[in-house]
Amino acid sequence: MSSITPAKANVLVVGSGGVGTMAAFALEKGGKASVTAVLRSNFPAVQQSGFDIKSLDHGDIQGWRPIRDTVPNTATDVTAQPYDFIVVATKNIADMAPSVADIIAPAVSPGHTAISLVQNGLNIERPLIAAFPSNPIISGVSFIGATEEKPGTIRHDDHDVLLVGAFDNPNIPSTTSAAAAKTFSDIYGSCPGIDVIYEPDVRFTRWRKLLYNASFNSVATILRMDTSRMRISEHVIDDLIRPIMLEIQATAAAAAGVQLPMELVDRMITVDTFEAFFKPSMCQDIEKGNYIEFENIVGEPLREAERHGVQTPTLKVVYGLLKALQWQRMEVKGLVKIPLVSEPGMRYGSKPRVVT
Repeated sequence: MSSITPAKANVLVVGSGGVGTMAAFALEKGGKASVTAVLRSNFPAVQQSGFDIKSLDHGDIQGWRPIRDTVPNTATDVTAQPYDFIVVATKNIADMAPSVADIIAPAVSPGHTAISLVQNGLNIERPLIAAFPSNPIISGVSFIGATEEKPGTIRHDDHDVLLVGAFDNPNIPSTTSAAAAKTFSDIYGSCPGIDVIYEPDVRFTRWRKLLYNASFNSVATILRMDTSRMRISEHVIDDLIRPIMLEIQATAAAAAGVQLPMELVDRMITVDTFEAFFKPSMCQDIEKGNYIEFENIVGEPLREAERHGVQTPTLKVVYGLLKALQWQRMEVKGLVKIPLVSEPGMRYGSKPRVVT
């Protein structure tokens, strides 16, 4: 990665829901970044009135709009300056096109732009390293409560904490990747009132968050249930949440050598404030009629478990249920064609009648 302008880094934020908007705002407020945010469905509302933000860390903000509706092409636009950082804060819907790499490709300058993935899940860096082998890929593990209640209206009600580290890109020196991650951490952390921590052990931070996301996020989505009610019921914790966490714990050790201590499992079960009756993000997405980001949260840990001979019976059932929910959403949105009669090649279509 070439040197970054000392005054301000040129930063593009792709994905401006709750998390992405708060990231863009913090980066700009810190004073070390010139920020542009790419919006999709909420672009008309924000173009007209700007973002209306009610923030635990920053107070009330009205009319904020560092926006555009398309990813700029820095190769063909002679007026565009290369981006030092691209922050990806979209939902990671790995089973739906277009991919993250396809979305950001026009704005990536080979060998220069560092790509920061502020997204959930495991192995999210692999397609980015394949698409942009000469660019640093940064991990951003976010612990923030931020929701877009309606287009352009953001409620930020839980403190912004971001753990930043470098993914291992075998095509470039590890020192280059680490330097990019440290620089991004400094730029983001310049914003007052938030906590940005440089955490070089990316594998541990991602597996640790999977303890929560693979369990609470997934089960909440299937049951449409907040985490407080799960704890009140007790059996949801005993029969689903804790078994999934233990399966993630075993898989992390076998697949990555990551040790997640038992006290961490116990702490994760009560990590949400009981009085909040909190619904995790994937549950909120399914209730809004959106696609869900289950492949990197559940599918990838499951595949790692299978590769390393770890038994994950609960996780496997949860994965099947989430995949069915995604299929239903695809049908509603017209992406699945339902034939009126059985077609050749169907594994479970009509069988020939046997006449006796």
